[in-house]
Amino acid sequence: MNKAFIKESDGDEIRCPGCESPGVLVGAAVLDYQIQPEFRPLLGDHAWFCRYAGCPVAYFHNWGGRVLTSQLRGPVYPKSPDAPLCSCFPFSLEEIEADAQEPVPCRIRDLYAKSRSPEARCHQLSPDGQCCLTEIQRIYFRLRSSKSS
Repeated sequence: MNKAFIKESDGDEIRCPGCESPGVLVGAAVLDYQIQPEFRPLLGDHAWFCRYAGCPVAYFHNWGGRVLTSQLRGPVYPKSPDAPLCSCFPFSLEEIEADAQEPVPCRIRDLYAKSRSPEARCHQLSPDGQCCLTEIQRIYFRLRSSKSS
């Protein structure tokens, strides 16, 4: 799309029209993979993903176009608590909880090794176009710290 026709942001971050959370910029590959074909024309070559779990907006752009979670091909994390945290290698919250109870996080280490393989396609399969490991580590350490308290 020609940049002359893109509405500029008023601030440093693009915010979700549904909840005002900061959006995460994603490209066409993510949008093509995540959005049901009949709703894909609502957005262009890029859009922003809303990470706020309680918001029904999944993707949006500056001109008011939006795609709701109900218009996606399936549930995505964090919008659905039942969705896998890893889109490339289905990895669940239960697996993180199990690793947090054990002395060595074997499941997370295995996922880390897989994430470095050619089969990892976070840039396309993940709803925010980013690797899940940062979020998985955050959850893991939160669970570990609450366990020791």
